Amino acid sequence: MSGHNFARMALLAASLSLPGCTALAAPASPFIAMAGTWSGGGVVTTSDGQQEQLRCRATYDVAGSGEQLRLNLTCASASYKFDLASEVEYRGGAIRGSWTEASRNASGTLSGRAAADHVEAAARGDSFSANLSLTTRGSRQTVSIQPQGTNITSVSLALNRR
Repeated sequence: MSGHNFARMALLAASLSLPGCTALAAPASPFIAMAGTWSGGGVVTTSDGQQEQLRCRATYDVAGSGEQLRLNLTCASASYKFDLASEVEYRGGAIRGSWTEASRNASGTLSGRAAADHVEAAARGDSFSANLSLTTRGSRQTVSIQPQGTNITSVSLALNRR
């Protein structure tokens, strides 16, 4: 290989490794690691500082090559119950989708970013909005939800794959 061609190849290799450059293959979907049934518990915290224990069960159905996710999450405590369903798509690090919450007849959109084992998203609707963070490592998953405009200030969950 001539010195000129070697320099071109080195420049091409260096440019592909720079942050912000598009890789030739799309990043693997973080949804793949979430597939299956999960259960566990957590804590719901209210604006007056009260905390209540939750029991939860989640089912993640992953389709395609991991680009589509359907979630069903049910959590209950002595005073609260929520039944959340969502459908989300993953495309090159971005997530978009919709959600519904049956017991409160609420619905809206979901958008955010996902990479490796972590998802950061915002759920928005006419009567509800929240930021959420989800991390999946092996058979353990942690979920943090910060609702706005409600007496619930946070929900923290720890789930295990069943």
